[in-house]
Amino acid sequence: MHGLVFQHIACEHPGIFRDLMRADGVSWDAVEVDEGENIPDFAGYDFMMVMGGPMDVWQKQENPWLVAEIAAIHDWVSDGKPYIGFCLGHQLLAEAMGGEVGPAATPEIGILPVQLTEEGLESRFFENAPREIYSLQWHSAEVTKVPPGAAILASSKACNVNAMSFGDHAFSVQFHVELTPDTVREWGDVPEYASALEKAMGEGALQKMDSAAADKMLEFNQLSSILYRNFIERVRAA
Repeated sequence: MHGLVFQHIACEHPGIFRDLMRADGVSWDAVEVDEGENIPDFAGYDFMMVMGGPMDVWQKQENPWLVAEIAAIHDWVSDGKPYIGFCLGHQLLAEAMGGEVGPAATPEIGILPVQLTEEGLESRFFENAPREIYSLQWHSAEVTKVPPGAAILASSKACNVNAMSFGDHAFSVQFHVELTPDTVREWGDVPEYASALEKAMGEGALQKMDSAAADKMLEFNQLSSILYRNFIERVRAA
């Protein structure tokens, strides 16, 4: 299997999924769309993975490459091909398929719980996952309206659309499950992320977040493995 990965900043890469894919013999090509790298022809790719980033989906004037990326996601998902998105990749799926994204009424930043909905409990994507999931959240935008035909798979008190599916082939999560022990420190070097973190958690926020993430890393990585396996089985079936 061979995947196409859209990245929007170098430090937001597939994280632990790199190890999981490598162990499975799954190869992938990363396209750094924010640096002007061209989106390749889809021939030869079995799945699409779209990562997070510091920009918002509505910032198309500042980031004109978003237009081409959203169109590519629309074409890919409309063809029934497997898709998985994280954070911005979750929001881009909603935007591409006719939903809406806007500023979050209450930004979610920290190690916070989300709960699977009834549809989430029945979804193959969350098979074997716990009903309540603790995850790393770091977002100030959210899906405010799901696309027609999409399902909400997980919610939290602050964000109703924390995970979503479109058909039985496209899945996305607002929270982060791709974490490695270095993730929080790497993201803390991004000014937009550091500013939001300090605003939400106060002085010493980066150290607090890094420590809290380290305490939950085994749990995070167990969930990563579950979701990866469920998604890759869907890719194999396709």
